[in-house]
Amino acid sequence: MNDRNKPVTLKIILVGNSGVGKSSFMNRFVNHRFTNLYRTTIGTDFLSKTVTMDGDTVNLQIWDTAGTERFQSLGTPLYRGAHSCLLVFDVTSRDSFSALEEWRKEFLIQGEPQDPDHFPFIVLGNKTDLSDRKVSGSKAQQWCSEIGAQYFEGSAKADLDVEKPFLTAARSGLQQYKKHTLENTGHFQITCEQPRETRNACEC
Repeated sequence: MNDRNKPVTLKIILVGNSGVGKSSFMNRFVNHRFTNLYRTTIGTDFLSKTVTMDGDTVNLQIWDTAGTERFQSLGTPLYRGAHSCLLVFDVTSRDSFSALEEWRKEFLIQGEPQDPDHFPFIVLGNKTDLSDRKVSGSKAQQWCSEIGAQYFEGSAKADLDVEKPFLTAARSGLQQYKKHTLENTGHFQITCEQPRETRNACEC
């Protein structure tokens, strides 16, 4: 089996304020399920999904980090080694959108990506099914243009445009992976190792 046929493992991190729907979006993408029961993530939550992309088999390790200040520090060590990051906000909450810049800065500080100026950030506006929208798509898109990020919006609850942001994050992460692997080794060194799926959350 040549290297191209071996699975590539990519690490995708979701960050954003508590309650914006990070866990819901992740569960909808991986398990095609949604629940109205809200629970606060303590530390981290992890799910995996395998996709085929540009001829490569890609194992996505998707990490949902805590959005509350109390548990935020538990998730920051996981930023290291990430291949892409989804910055998630609630379109009905101006505060959750305003907080994204701090989340982005914290990720770059703690994650220490090899090429911070070109690290792939994906901005995701959730809860577009709700009528009391406070953050317009044009405002979000303007900020994304300023930081060089791609913008998507949708609804985990209504199952609207859930796959696009994850697949874009995966494709961007795959490009970064290949670029840095080639720079560091001169050839693609693919790893198949992935951690056991864990959950560390409470019903609140």
